[in-house]
Amino acid sequence: MKKLLITFAVTLLGGLFASHADACTGISLTAQDGSQVVARTVEWAATPMQCGYVVAPRGHQHQSYTPTGENGLKYSAAYGYVGIYTEYEPFVVEGVNESGLSAGLFFFPQYGEYAPYDSADNAKTLCDMQFVSWVLSQFSTIDEVKSAINDITLVTLNHKIGSVHWRIAQPDGRMVVLEVVAGVPHFYENTLGVLTNAPGFPWHMTNLNNYVNLKPGSVSENTLKPDVTLRPLGHGSGMLGLPGDFTSPSRFVRATFYQTTAPVWPTGFETVVQAFHILNNFDIPIGSQHAKADIPKGLPSATQFTSATDQTAMKFYYRTAWNSSIRCIDLKAIDFTAVRYQSHPLDKVQEQPVEMVRIC
Repeated sequence: MKKLLITFAVTLLGGLFASHADACTGISLTAQDGSQVVARTVEWAATPMQCGYVVAPRGHQHQSYTPTGENGLKYSAAYGYVGIYTEYEPFVVEGVNESGLSAGLFFFPQYGEYAPYDSADNAKTLCDMQFVSWVLSQFSTIDEVKSAINDITLVTLNHKIGSVHWRIAQPDGRMVVLEVVAGVPHFYENTLGVLTNAPGFPWHMTNLNNYVNLKPGSVSENTLKPDVTLRPLGHGSGMLGLPGDFTSPSRFVRATFYQTTAPVWPTGFETVVQAFHILNNFDIPIGSQHAKADIPKGLPSATQFTSATDQTAMKFYYRTAWNSSIRCIDLKAIDFTAVRYQSHPLDKVQEQPVEMVRIC
């Protein structure tokens, strides 16, 4: 039965991700008190996804899937963690562990490529969709992940899904991007703190140079001739030319300028709220990615959930397309030596609550 479930999930993911999944946007912010916050969106524009969160204790037993079954890498959790999965519990795409290490999966279509699958290597084979859980359950630092990366072989369960890349962040502010190209893992230090999808991270950083003219505020008047003066048509004209479409390169540029021009707030919680406000700009309206005849039913937004992690306070926040209220899981309130493994849907009811204002 479990093999049938995973086959169904992978087939579903392959169908969805092949054409509708490359729109995740990640940012990071630092508060005045030093709190580190990482935040991101997750998009699927085809159908409503069944998403939930898991709480995994220390000692929880994991086993990776391979293209031939549940016969891959086995390992026991050294660290407890909380994470959000998509469609199938083992596929955690974003989370944080009890040491404050955060990891997230971002789709990387057409530009990444894993080494060919070899069943002789099953004992060290790790499904790319389970990499986040492996990181969160095994490590407390980026250097530990880098040291262990050659001990595993990353594979995909369905080539229709395409490849993924990952953001890994420490609570001291260090962040790296991991991309596997031609079977070789590459770690890039991400001092900017932004990540979207394809092309590769170095390309995005180079592309930012095309927007060297952008700056916060408004530009000055420009007199071309004594009787011809150009004046800005509104506030914020320094950002004239900021790309507004939903492609990965444009979102990377937009996220960079929104993040780097945002005010620095005193506390981690205020910074979390700021992160959600920034990511409001990446909430993709349903229908914008479809022909009118193909608009899916029951999906209010292609951005199915948005999350933010305060790595200093050890709090994991999220909201969904159906309920924009921000919810929080406090990892410090969890005893990861005693808590049982559990999973819960992100929304018990997929319906936006409305608080009525009482007029006296």
